[in-house]
Amino acid sequence: MTSIILGIQPDISGNSLPELVSQAQELLVQIRQHPHFKSLRFDCDVALGDVKQYFNYLEYAATADLEVANFEGFTE
Repeated sequence: MTSIILGIQPDISGNSLPELVSQAQELLVQIRQHPHFKSLRFDCDVALGDVKQYFNYLEYAATADLEVANFEGFTE
């Protein structure tokens, strides 16, 4: 199943994990800057900054070849 976000259809078949994380971080930037997002008023337990930090940790783990399952939120 392929999902399309913001008109982007990702081709994840040939991408490494660090490349996918980079794409996800770029989407976060686009979401944060989108006028519709800025106009939304909703209460959420997780802020975009938290998500960005999560991807920073994931990117570090992927490039450092660490065990990703050791990070909070990952279960096997």
